[in-house]
Amino acid sequence: MAQDKQKPFEVPEQLRSLTQDSVDQARKAFDDYVAATRAAVSKLEATSSDAQSGALDLNRKILELAEENVSSAFTHAQRLVGARDLQEIMTLQSEFLKRQMANLGEQARVLSDAGARTASEFAGRSTER
Repeated sequence: MAQDKQKPFEVPEQLRSLTQDSVDQARKAFDDYVAATRAAVSKLEATSSDAQSGALDLNRKILELAEENVSSAFTHAQRLVGARDLQEIMTLQSEFLKRQMANLGEQARVLSDAGARTASEFAGRSTER
C-alpha cells in the first residue's frame, strides 16, 4: 500500500501575476486619492485662520498615519503575492500583524498627544478673546 504524499499548497504563478496587477492598480488609485486629499488640505490651509491651525495639524497627522498604514498594507500585499506556499503566507501574516499592533500603540500615543495639544491651544485662544 503506497502512502499518499501530500504536496504542499503552492500559489500558481498566473494567480500571483493577476494578484500583483490588482495590488498595483489599488496602490495607484490610493496614491491618486492621497494626492487629491493633500491638494485639498493645502487649499484649506491657505484659507484657514490661526484658530484652525491646531486642527489642521491634527488632521495632517491623521492623514500621515493613515497613509503609513495603507502603505504598510500594500507592502504586505506585495509580499503575500510573492509567497510560494501556505506556510510562507502564514509567516508573513503573523509578522505583519505583530508590526501593526506595535504601530497601533505608537500611533494612538501620537494622536493622543496631538489632540491634547490642539485642545490646549484652542482653549488658550478661547480665553484670550
